[in-house]
Amino acid sequence: MAKTLKETLAAQIPKLREERVTLMKQHGDHQISTVSVAQAIGGMRGIKGMVCDTSVVEPDQGLIIRGRPIMDITDKIPEEIFWLLITGNFPTADELKLFQKELKSYGEVPNYVWKVLKAMPKTSHPMAMLDTAILTMENESAYRARYTEGMKKTEYWEPTLEDAMRVMATIHTIAAGMYRIRYKKGDPIPPSKKLDWAGDYAKMLGLPPKKGETAKMMRLYLTLHCDHEGGNVSANTCHTVGSALSDPFYAVSAGLNGLAGPLHGLANQECLNWVLDTMKKFDGAPSEDQIRDYAWETLRSGKVIPGYGHAVLRVTDPRFTAFNAFGKKYMAKDPVFQTVDRVFKIVPEVLKEHGKAKNPWPNVDAGSGALLYYYGLKEFQYYTVLFSVSRAMGMLAQLVLNRALGTAITRPKSVSTEWLIDQVK
Repeated sequence: MAKTLKETLAAQIPKLREERVTLMKQHGDHQISTVSVAQAIGGMRGIKGMVCDTSVVEPDQGLIIRGRPIMDITDKIPEEIFWLLITGNFPTADELKLFQKELKSYGEVPNYVWKVLKAMPKTSHPMAMLDTAILTMENESAYRARYTEGMKKTEYWEPTLEDAMRVMATIHTIAAGMYRIRYKKGDPIPPSKKLDWAGDYAKMLGLPPKKGETAKMMRLYLTLHCDHEGGNVSANTCHTVGSALSDPFYAVSAGLNGLAGPLHGLANQECLNWVLDTMKKFDGAPSEDQIRDYAWETLRSGKVIPGYGHAVLRVTDPRFTAFNAFGKKYMAKDPVFQTVDRVFKIVPEVLKEHGKAKNPWPNVDAGSGALLYYYGLKEFQYYTVLFSVSRAMGMLAQLVLNRALGTAITRPKSVSTEWLIDQVK
């Protein structure tokens, strides 16, 4: 008989708790990292100081979800990915069907959320609208209600999971509805009772279906962006807020505020802008020689070529590879995609010759914008919202697991610059 996500996780929690207690008792003093002055000043980059079991990013492999390289699971739909993030395994066919049905039961967006969105300034940034909507829905928090009534610490994960299900079940509906409100596309389209999560999102946006290709693109996009360790700005912010026992509506909204920052969630639109500028300069899809010349022109002007390089990776981002393969299969004749593909052939060699890039290879953002553009999403400011809908899966999964394991409140020790100077004397 198929089990619900809650039943599946409940069966795992005792072993997970025992494992963590044993680690603390037997190896609590074991050193796993050292910290340099450069790391302390430079944003704590590379410091091993937190635990994230949902995913890791290996410099020579890329994103690994629960032990599975991302390229090995691109055929899965987001509902399966969310289940994997939380439990470590994929659902059976019956469990997936039951889970999708349960998600639909949490899928109603309260009317007051739409009133708030429609009352916001007409020029509001889409990310401000999404963050506001999620925070407004805090009124629905099962965790807050249960905590107010009083419950055992060992039960904290249960209403956290319920809140996570509600966010997961509504965020794509909210994101699609506010897209139509913000860009005057017509009234929000109600969710379907039959479509999968990503397919429904594409439909509610009102995008041309293109014989089912748009839904396939959306499934791939939402799968590839689902999680990225625990130390990136959005995941780390969500984790920190959640560690104070704030409910998922507070924590995810905070994480999305971090994702809205230009250094985090803006990259794919900047990459697409550079590609479109290149095409404008050469009046169409440029040749490889023209791309090489423009790449050097960009670098010599003191600018970077967006989409190339990564804080951790030292190989081509496998998520870019997945998007590129999709493009070659479904949109090979599109001039924007053709330009992206040619840039991939030329720019790494230019960057190697330039000599200043630690990693000359493309990251996920180098190609994702071209797919969104081709399938009808031309509003660049909205691109981070799509990223957010996907990344909510990882943030929510991490919240549920941390609440189940009783992870402590985040409270690193800070030091002054004067203290650092004294230490290095």
